[in-house]
Amino acid sequence: MEDFKEKIPIIIAVIIVIALMIGAYYFLCIHKSLYYTQIDNTKIEELSGNDDMKYQYTLMAYSKNGKEKEIQFKTSRELREDAYLELEVMSIRGVTNWKEVQKEELPEAVKAEMNVE
Repeated sequence: MEDFKEKIPIIIAVIIVIALMIGAYYFLCIHKSLYYTQIDNTKIEELSGNDDMKYQYTLMAYSKNGKEKEIQFKTSRELREDAYLELEVMSIRGVTNWKEVQKEELPEAVKAEMNVE
C-alpha cells in the first residue's frame, strides 16, 4: 500500500502532461475559427519564387461576433474584387482554407462591421 502512495504524484503528473498534450494538439491542429473578409486588390502583394502561391493578401477580417483581426493568406491567383470570403483560420498555421460566400451568408455582426446592407 505504501508503494502505491509513493507513486500517486507520478501518476498525477503523467495525467496532467497527457491532458496538456491533448489540449495543445486540439488548439494547434484541430481548432479552427471562421473569419470573414472582403477582397480589396489594392492589398495584394505579388510573390516571387517557384511556389504555386503567387499572391499574398493582407486584409482586415471579422469573426462571427464582429471581432476585427488583420489576416494574411496566399492564393494562386488574384481574387475577384469585392468578393466576400469565409476564411478557416488555425492559431499556428493561419488560413488553411477559404471560400467565396454571398453577402446574405455573412453573420449580422460582420455585416455591421463591414457596412454591408
